[in-house]
This record gives sequence, C-alpha cells and structure tokens, in this order.
Amino acid sequence: MKKAAPNRSTDEEINSCMPTRNLLIIYHSQSGSTEKMARASLEGASHSEISGIEIRFLEANLATEDDLLWANGIIIGTAEHFGYMSGGLKDFFDRTFYKVEDKIQPLPCAILISAENDGTGALTSIRRIVKGYPFIEVQEPIISRGPLKSDTLEKCVDLGTAISAGLEAGIY
Repeated sequence: MKKAAPNRSTDEEINSCMPTRNLLIIYHSQSGSTEKMARASLEGASHSEISGIEIRFLEANLATEDDLLWANGIIIGTAEHFGYMSGGLKDFFDRTFYKVEDKIQPLPCAILISAENDGTGALTSIRRIVKGYPFIEVQEPIISRGPLKSDTLEKCVDLGTAISAGLEAGIY
C-alpha cells in the first residue's frame, strides 16, 4: 500500500488561516503636525511585508466605540494644548469610555504627541485615562517638541511598523 504524500502548506495558505488583526489609529490635529505623525505611523503599520493587519485611520472626532470594539491595538495621536491633551482627543475618551467599559480586552497602545512645551502634561493625562479602558502601552511614547523634525517622523514610521508587526506575530 502506497503512503499518501505529506501535506505541505505554502506560506500563502498558512497566512490565509491566520486571523486578521485590527489596528486603530486615531488622532486630533489642528496645526497638522500630529496628523503628519499619525500618517507616518500609518505608513509603518502598512508595511508591505506585514500581512493580516486591517487598519482604520480616523480623526478622533470620527472614531466611535464601535472602532474600539473592533480594534486589537491602538495608536493615539494628539497635540498638546495648555499642557493637556487636545480637546478633540478628550472628547473621544468622553464619548467612548462608558460605552466600552467591561466590553474590551486590554489593548496594546502607543502614544504620539506634538508639543510646543515638553508634552509631559498631555502624556500624564492620557496615561491616566487609558489605564481605565484598559490600554497597555507597548512602545515608548513619541513626543515631538517644537517644530516637527524628519527624525521624529522616522520614529513614528518605526512605531507603526512595530505595533503592526507585534499584532501580526501575536505578541500582543
């Protein structure tokens, strides 16, 4: 009796069995700097060698609790306003917190801040709020102080790649 040939799967067949992971990128920007940082993280998260990741890229005022319920990870971008996060991001938190309370698993999170000062007030306020969702910071925050520089945008690309690759690999 002849033995059946072993079943060899191609990389494509293996990847098609992997569940899609969802990354939500939200931001609020008035001057455009935070949007540029968020777009750079989107560029990294969309890296062609990373598969199985679906991305929603939304302004904070357009993001809803449904987006959070959909997400497996989140990148949050804000400008620093008066030593605090932007009102647009705070509004997102106000609109969604109680609607997703006890409905989401801990989400890996990364933070981007465009600041004219040092950004610490915005970072502190965001960290205080995201603990309650619960979001877990998995990358060091990127804070752009003063005019946006090209090396900061490169760090945002790297952050987006790292979050996306981590979701793809099941690290978080």
